[in-house]
Amino acid sequence: MNILAIGDIVGELGVKRAIKELPNLKEKYNIDFCIVNGENSAGGMGITKKIFDSLIKAGADVITMGNHTWGKKDIFSFIDDKKIIRPANYSKGVPGKGYSIFTKNNKKIAVINLIGRTEMGILSENPFTVANDIYEKLKNEVDIFILDFHAEATAEKIAMGYYMDGKFNIIFGTHTHVQTADDKILENGTAYITDIGMTGPRKSVIGMDVSASLKRFLTSLPERYKLADGETMINGCVFKINDETNRTEEIIRINTK
Repeated sequence: MNILAIGDIVGELGVKRAIKELPNLKEKYNIDFCIVNGENSAGGMGITKKIFDSLIKAGADVITMGNHTWGKKDIFSFIDDKKIIRPANYSKGVPGKGYSIFTKNNKKIAVINLIGRTEMGILSENPFTVANDIYEKLKNEVDIFILDFHAEATAEKIAMGYYMDGKFNIIFGTHTHVQTADDKILENGTAYITDIGMTGPRKSVIGMDVSASLKRFLTSLPERYKLADGETMINGCVFKINDETNRTEEIIRINTK
């Protein structure tokens, strides 16, 4: 089984690039299942029903979120759809679900979304204990566990990889918008990468306009961020899973200019 994960889609340009490339990537890598992070897809903050529908139509099986889950109020009209998941360690009682289970190629696949607690500015439950609780709850009914860990701190992401090594099949990081070159299969078989990158404007500061970003850094004034424009890129990973063992045998990083 080949699983495709696409990094944070930023703004409408990122959405257009993802919609254009998803069918091509799925054909090129013979993809069976596709995960897309869409928490920055609507103007850089949140997601709308229109964008959600367009990404699903283009070939995404599930859309994960993050710290900007509630950025667009439109989300409350479709947050209970099983094809969109928000961080499972948000406070109890919030709408939506933190994981969904899908059936592909006679395999039960659990896709989980968690948010980090270091430098994220959001009160959340402990992602490590929540990750393990979900595993213990589902381990007898799920074949493949996939985690999108939406976190700022590299150390927190790496620690999660080791903590859930041998339990989750795939752990990939999102949020920092820069693809890392540390993809690996951990000792107990978990496929891991700290961040799968960003899909959006190539000449930008993690998706934002360069001039506006520089003004903030140079002057410390609260210059309003705005999305960058111009040429786009698409980042992500393909995880090639052995159908007999459910272990990832190869990780292919995608960084298409």
